Amino acid sequence: VQLQASGGGVVEAGGSLRLSCVASEGIFNSNVIGWFRQAPGKQREWVASITRGGSRNYADSMNGRAIISRDNAKNTMSLQMYDLKPEDTAVYYCNAINAHERLVIGGVPYWGRGTQVTVSS
Repeated sequence: VQLQASGGGVVEAGGSLRLSCVASEGIFNSNVIGWFRQAPGKQREWVASITRGGSRNYADSMNGRAIISRDNAKNTMSLQMYDLKPEDTAVYYCNAINAHERLVIGGVPYWGRGTQVTVSS
């Protein structure tokens, strides 16, 4: 099982980052996959999603500041983020959007390893 996000880091407000996700084929068989994030003390929230056909949707907080893309042949996905703000600071995860399509290991939904994004003001 492989589900790993990478590309996070520490940037100043206004900066950019490109996150990448590598996932097992099973996850990329899902029609809709996307990015989520979880800030300290907050629940995980949806950031952006993309269908197998390339239709994209973004949370209001990221609309206009991010571009999501996927390569179905390579089982990879990316999130290019621009004009980052301190409130974007969180651990970012990739996964299937529909809960029933996510991997479950030991009875627990599998989220893999996220990547930390820290935006300084």
